[in-house]
Amino acid sequence: METNTFYNEVLIDHNLHPLHKETLANPNMILEGVNPTCGDDIVIQLRVEDDIIKEAAFEGSGCAISQASADIMIDMIIGKHKDTALHLADLFVKMIKGECSEEEIEELEEAGALRDISHMPNRVKCAVLGWHTIEEMLGGKK
Repeated sequence: METNTFYNEVLIDHNLHPLHKETLANPNMILEGVNPTCGDDIVIQLRVEDDIIKEAAFEGSGCAISQASADIMIDMIIGKHKDTALHLADLFVKMIKGECSEEEIEELEEAGALRDISHMPNRVKCAVLGWHTIEEMLGGKK
């Protein structure tokens, strides 16, 4: 029950008060991710210099899970090397598939609060939309 409460608090906070849902002034990378099944639409904007994500933001619309997950992801990748962002994206997708160890989930910090989505098959695509978009942007899995 404690995990569900934490999940709800994290999800609600990032959905109602996103820190990174805005237009980035000078992005040098932009990619849209769409989930046609439910209509989630996210546009990720990055400013990357020397393989470091200096600034990041997203715009879009969709369910609370897609929007909160994107906001959490953006918060985690700002200031990180693109390889680190790709590693975190890989871990997040593994977590949603139920394939992560507890140590790996701890590495995901606040994003680990979304681990229970693995038990909600209809919401998995919502949760991973932003993460898959980052993978594609940065040259990871497609």
